[in-house]
Amino acid sequence: MHLIVLVAIFGLAWGLRYTWTENEQPNWISRWHLTRSRLILPPLLLFTTSISIVWMGPHGRMVWVGNDWLSYNLAISWLGIAGLYLLKLTVTGWQMLQQVRTYPTTQLGGKTVRILDLPTPYIAQIGFWQPELIITTGILDRLSTEHLAAVLAHEQAHYRYRDTWCFFWLGWMRGITAWLPQTEVMWQELLVLRELRADRWASRQTDPLLVAEALLLVVQNTPVFTEDFCTAFSQSLPVDRLNQRIEALLEIDRTNDPQPKKLPQLLDLRSWIYLLIGFSPLLVVFFHN
Repeated sequence: MHLIVLVAIFGLAWGLRYTWTENEQPNWISRWHLTRSRLILPPLLLFTTSISIVWMGPHGRMVWVGNDWLSYNLAISWLGIAGLYLLKLTVTGWQMLQQVRTYPTTQLGGKTVRILDLPTPYIAQIGFWQPELIITTGILDRLSTEHLAAVLAHEQAHYRYRDTWCFFWLGWMRGITAWLPQTEVMWQELLVLRELRADRWASRQTDPLLVAEALLLVVQNTPVFTEDFCTAFSQSLPVDRLNQRIEALLEIDRTNDPQPKKLPQLLDLRSWIYLLIGFSPLLVVFFHN
């Protein structure tokens, strides 16, 4: 019976990823919540199902069908692989953070930043809950005071929304379900939506045109850091993604505030439903004897 449950949950997880459609919502807030839910729900289902099976063990019966060691071993293996991958990400992130903390510091806009002596213009938050802000000498040489203030405001938005912390966990979920369809496409969608949100917040502190100009000035083909716990102002962006950010900033400048300020109630309800579905496999424990 446990094996039947595993196969059913796998089919549901596969279907959730397969049926996701990019840009199916009219604004970035709706796109963000629905894409994030579709990325999180499959690994959450697999995780809670595996916990349930390990909890019940390989013996006993569910309803009228007996259980077996195969499903139990598969569940143990899934949890072990997920745990090892989480450990790998944590160690890699911690090592990178320790490296960043060796860089000299300075004060910019009232914030402490780490200076990296590199001609490539680059600025990013690196870390977990309390990330470090690094900036290269190349960006200091290239940007004016006004453009630098816009870039700092963008990075402050990443700190405000705890993007490094959130994307550390999202990156973990992405990694353990990379074999499901559309995982990478959804990940790229979340990355650009994260930047759109930070651009939007920065445009409220400065000027959307300054943010757009700064983005064009520092855009690079190869980012300095590419890990899941890094949020860079301008990391390797396809042309369509870059255009999307520029157009969104220009739209903010034209209309002053084009996007809704809060999540629609129906979308908020759908997010809660997704969460309840994710934990529903734990209920099968009550049908085990």
